Amino acid sequence: MTGNDDRVATILSEHQRALERVVASYVRSEADRNDLRQEIALALWTALPSFRGACSEKTFLLRIAHNRALSYVTRRGGPRERFEEIDDDNVAATTGKNPAVAYERNERTHRMFAAVRALPVVHRQVITLLLEGLSHREIADVLGVTENVVAVRANRARNALRALLEGT
Repeated sequence: MTGNDDRVATILSEHQRALERVVASYVRSEADRNDLRQEIALALWTALPSFRGACSEKTFLLRIAHNRALSYVTRRGGPRERFEEIDDDNVAATTGKNPAVAYERNERTHRMFAAVRALPVVHRQVITLLLEGLSHREIADVLGVTENVVAVRANRARNALRALLEGT
């Protein structure tokens, strides 16, 4: 492995959970998530030599992830929901908890991601980054907009998400 390969692997590993949530906010099926993860990794590998540290590595990765995800969804004609059956036995077996509680938690997670994916892209991006704990300034850096634009989009996104979740 080259130094660039090692650095890409390290960045992807350190920010894996955040990256998984971004990917899940754009596509649902495991096949699409795998494809999108690969596209993001390749884009990171390509862009990393030009990274100069003007922002954090996490911000840099999330910028790439959102741009790749947007391109991915656009190429496929917009978001496609493929509702997969939840394997009740797997939920109980993998969590080791009460199956009813685990199932309900899983259902809430599915509803949340479905609602996030139903948002317009500009709102989806802001909500996903807010859920990752990024500040308005960091989100502005990721999206290439002003902090004021982020604040407006965040307010609209929260209201739209609330309406979607209350409607389900």
